[in-house]
Amino acid sequence: MAKLKTAYFCQNCGTQYSQWMGQCKNCGQWNTLVEEVIEKPSHKSLPSSKSKQHVINIIEVETSEEPRIKTPSEELNRVLGGGIVLGSVTLIGGEPGIGKSTLLLQLALKMKKKIFYVSGEESASQIKMRADRLTEIQNPNCFLFTETSLEKILHEAKKLEPDFIIIDSIQTLQSQLIESSPGTVSQIRECSNEIIKYAKENNTPVFLVGHITKDGQIAGPKVLEHMVDVVLNFDGDRNHLFRLLRANKNRFGSTAEIGIYEMVAQGLREIKNPSEILITKKFEELSGNSVAVTLEGNRPMLLEIQALVSTAVYGTPQRSSTGFDAKRLNMLLAVLEKRAGFQLGAKDVFLNITGGIKTDDPALDLAVVASILSSNEDIAISEHFCFAGEIGLSGEIRPIAQAEQRISEAEKLGYEKIFISNLNKISKKKFGIKIEEVSKIEEFHERLF
Repeated sequence: MAKLKTAYFCQNCGTQYSQWMGQCKNCGQWNTLVEEVIEKPSHKSLPSSKSKQHVINIIEVETSEEPRIKTPSEELNRVLGGGIVLGSVTLIGGEPGIGKSTLLLQLALKMKKKIFYVSGEESASQIKMRADRLTEIQNPNCFLFTETSLEKILHEAKKLEPDFIIIDSIQTLQSQLIESSPGTVSQIRECSNEIIKYAKENNTPVFLVGHITKDGQIAGPKVLEHMVDVVLNFDGDRNHLFRLLRANKNRFGSTAEIGIYEMVAQGLREIKNPSEILITKKFEELSGNSVAVTLEGNRPMLLEIQALVSTAVYGTPQRSSTGFDAKRLNMLLAVLEKRAGFQLGAKDVFLNITGGIKTDDPALDLAVVASILSSNEDIAISEHFCFAGEIGLSGEIRPIAQAEQRISEAEKLGYEKIFISNLNKISKKKFGIKIEEVSKIEEFHERLF
């Protein structure tokens, strides 16, 4: 029988301590250590001499393609690397109300598989009401179970033998072996370990919903993200319609892909071509608007950049940005002031990326500078122009990654001219769009206006 032992866990980062202290040494938070009972084996077991495992040369290891389950969502398939791998455990996190449960419920209703949907937060009637709102066609093999006891959930799963399991959420589960409240570090670690063990033994894929902390990290021990196979992050601005699904970890594919959804009354709708939706059709040309060709993972997108430059009313100039790094905006303004001679130090600068999209692609620099200069001089930029380039501290326009892919996307959407760095070696004969190569901000300003 396992011996029970008391330990102290930080509820913010999951660090374990042998005695209580006021401040966590790992994350620096105060009064976050809580005493919990953990299970410790009374003795260490030595590996059996009859073990079938043996040392093998890596060249002799035979590999095979992992079988995958294609989901009805092409965006989810793209992010996962082609579909759900049998026996994999996927953790999806995001802010409250962003659409995690909606995404997984839509998946359960549309898949032609036997689904075991476990909810520790909603009743069966609440889930049914949401299901009726999401879609008219429902999966007859979708089974609901509103329970928080881990032992009962695994018992029902063994009887039902589902093809796919969804648990919403991991923070609500509780094991009888651990004498602590649901959501604590010990409970999350124990429940996750048993679920992963079940998934691997039965070759059944499992989706876990995870809550996040105020810092945006998945609540519970960090080891939870190490234990699972895939970690997805579902984010976006709740005041906007668009949601982005990103893979922070993927043992079966790339973490470079993203999925884009739109929140509508009937749930989440996939966005096949985000560029056409994120770019508004302007009825009249206004200063301060430009179009940037960005890259989210391996997926090119066009974003609309808006800037407003005005005289500082309160003496101290304001710098504000939405969707763009504020420190990088200050750096670009300093480069324009010092290297190019534009007097912006006494002016307010407001920057916005439309659609609620947040990105850190350095190729946005050129479009940001174009919008700032356009608003400062009150000269509109042609709606047929787009931009892709990084700006260095000396005012030079630096080359960008995967330039040809960006140019192809701009050409496909009907743009007539794209501004890029002259250091990008591009064959102009390959494209129907005019490629304007620039090297310095001053040269870029002359050609643009």
